[in-house]
Amino acid sequence: MGTNLELIRATYECSSEDNGRNLLAALATDATWTEAEGFPYAGTYVGIDAIIAGVFHRLGTEWIGYRAEAHTFLEDGDRVAAFGVYSGTYKATGKAMKASFAHLYIVRGGKIASMVQYVDSHMVMQALGSD
Repeated sequence: MGTNLELIRATYECSSEDNGRNLLAALATDATWTEAEGFPYAGTYVGIDAIIAGVFHRLGTEWIGYRAEAHTFLEDGDRVAAFGVYSGTYKATGKAMKASFAHLYIVRGGKIASMVQYVDSHMVMQALGSD
């Protein structure tokens, strides 16, 4: 396995706290993070503060037990793909969901330069009560 793959794998395979710390350490200061159209947090966030506020803070406060469990990783040079399943319960509705995802990362200089999310957003939107 390559260094880039190990960098990305470390953001999924530990405790939530460790994954968060590993992600913060791995993000480039000007990283872009694109959440899929149709996903509740859709859009592109630029920079660590925007990524944390626009995505991870919301996941942590709006969901119970939200997880992104990756089961497969692929590396092709500076590109790393992670495939897995999201799960969690949306607090406002009490509805649980499971949704398949793919994340495509670009790694430059040992840091995550970008991430693009692909997800079965219909499953997530059902949990939000927006089906």
